[in-house]
Amino acid sequence: MITLDAVTKRYGDGEVAVESLSLEICDGELCVLVGPSGCGKTTTLRMINRLIEPSDGRILIDGRNVLEMDPVELRRGIGYVIQQGGLFPHRRVGDNVAVVPRLLGWEATRVQARITELLELVGLDPTRYARRYPHELSGGERQRVGVARALGGDPPVMLMDEPFGAVDPVTRERLQHQLLELQSELHKTIVFVTHDIDEAARLGDKIAVLSKGGVLEQYDTPAGILGRPASAFVAEFIGSDRAVRVLSVTPVERQDLSLPPSVDTEMTMLEARRAVAGADTRWAVVLDAAGALHGWVDLDPASSGTVADNLRPFDVAIPLGTSLRTAFAKMLERDLRWVPVVEDGRYLGVVTPNALHGAMRRSVGGQPER
Repeated sequence: MITLDAVTKRYGDGEVAVESLSLEICDGELCVLVGPSGCGKTTTLRMINRLIEPSDGRILIDGRNVLEMDPVELRRGIGYVIQQGGLFPHRRVGDNVAVVPRLLGWEATRVQARITELLELVGLDPTRYARRYPHELSGGERQRVGVARALGGDPPVMLMDEPFGAVDPVTRERLQHQLLELQSELHKTIVFVTHDIDEAARLGDKIAVLSKGGVLEQYDTPAGILGRPASAFVAEFIGSDRAVRVLSVTPVERQDLSLPPSVDTEMTMLEARRAVAGADTRWAVVLDAAGALHGWVDLDPASSGTVADNLRPFDVAIPLGTSLRTAFAKMLERDLRWVPVVEDGRYLGVVTPNALHGAMRRSVGGQPER
């Protein structure tokens, strides 16, 4: 856990960069510091690994006060990623990744194995990339090497200072997705700085919104920040379209699902119509005996044969936990009134536009409409 206890940074001219900042970041949590230029985001980040010394307050990592630790020892236990990865231009990719393991005195074979492991982890073929120089890479590739280098000594804590700010939007989205995949596997404690609220909402478990002078305006989940801004400053910073942004951070849950009639693949059409009699519907979901989703069937009285003969596949199905934004996009793309939801291959129900609206209202503290 990282604890900032009334941390302040004051410069000699009296300027206050960070004012009595207190917050806790739990183990394995990705916390995003977000706010306008001059709000102390990067200053806060650099105080954690003592690249900048705080004027007042305490910074604790797993209960240890970083101000009482040797700075070099401290930094070797914290991964640090900046724009363009901050790579050493005169060193090859493999040597960049190996910096911390070599400083820690690892044996050569262990270092080499770590280089291979980390390059593979960030999606770069070691046989192709380990001997290249940073100038031979694209911006996205350099950024991935930067992440690999930060993970070199397997640190429990990572600091990331606008790491994706210098790449194009498409590459940036890919890097964000990869970071989320890595985090789901590695469970590092990450402090991430950005000025982009959309990036913050997509990546963060928690978001700290800072105003000028490093004043903490709100510390909450992405849904809480977007749906329940705590001050006029937060509301203005995240924008008037915050209600739409909530869609991207609110998952589809079991309580959002409807359960239309279902029939078995082995039934005849006559048996299927009898099975759903009184349901006031002309269609049914088709499942097998194990509950796996096969498609849907039109219960038109004129249809004959078996359910399997009349089966129609779904255009799309989404896993439980998919964001409301993605679910809604699927409906719009394919002009659908509902989308089936699955978990580990098993059908759970369908989500409809009304359900999406109810889920969004619930995420911001409102009551679903009946």
